[in-house]
Amino acid sequence: MSQQQGSTASVSVIGLGPMGQAMVRAFLSAGTEVTVWNRTSAKVDAMVALGAKPANSVAEALGSNELIVVSLTHYDAMYQVLGQATDQLAGKVIANLSSDSPEKARVGGTWVRSHGAQFLSGGFMSAGDNIEHPASYIFYSGPREVFDAQADLLRPLSPQEYLGTDDGLAQVFYQALLVTFHPWILSYHQALALIERSGHDIDQFLPYAVRSAGAYPFFMEEYAKTAKEDGSGDLAALQMMDAGAQHIIEASEEVGADSTLSHAAQSLWRKAITETEATSNAVAMFDLMGGRKN
Repeated sequence: MSQQQGSTASVSVIGLGPMGQAMVRAFLSAGTEVTVWNRTSAKVDAMVALGAKPANSVAEALGSNELIVVSLTHYDAMYQVLGQATDQLAGKVIANLSSDSPEKARVGGTWVRSHGAQFLSGGFMSAGDNIEHPASYIFYSGPREVFDAQADLLRPLSPQEYLGTDDGLAQVFYQALLVTFHPWILSYHQALALIERSGHDIDQFLPYAVRSAGAYPFFMEEYAKTAKEDGSGDLAALQMMDAGAQHIIEASEEVGADSTLSHAAQSLWRKAITETEATSNAVAMFDLMGGRKN
């Protein structure tokens, strides 16, 4: 158990960027005592003003609680920070909710355990740092018994999705979703630039953008279905997408909107067309991305 029966729930949070601060607020709102540490004192002071307890060192933050929630830029930062007090790690549970590659999460888990601590990896799917948004949730991976023992204490952060025992699994799913999110951010800003530089009203365009997003789940399900099937692509469809990308590029460049992303998309459509013409077998985009092994 992470807390003795009848005692006040308590955690330490290391790293007070936007996500770390959001987690501290969520813990405090749930009545959890929170000890905080950050490299810069201003962020600590802001959390102390809300009711958190300051730790003067990493060692003090580790010594204050069994569960340590880490929210840093990447796993290298975890080594830099926790490495200051490795003698305090034994018997602790490190829940690292930082973003990084799956393999770096696995290596990080091994490092944490080598110092006598337990480890969970997490991937925070949220609307920015709004962890109370209805769409927000957290992927967790690592030993099931460790997750089960800490689940109640971690619950104030966001709904939980436990994926499995592989330390890297939370990052696999987390990064896979960011694969779709980053191009969407860029493409949406390109769309807004196209509207604005064409002399039209972004507010008029917005409801249509929201409306079109309603079709995305249909395409997600269709593409997931075809990705699981051992089938080929459709040359005519690839050619249509190539032509469509060209129209997007021309519409954007006519008004001076950056079309870098559209050029990148077109290059992939054309790569699939070239491979199709060379092999006389229509290449599926899923295969082009390396999804299906021969």
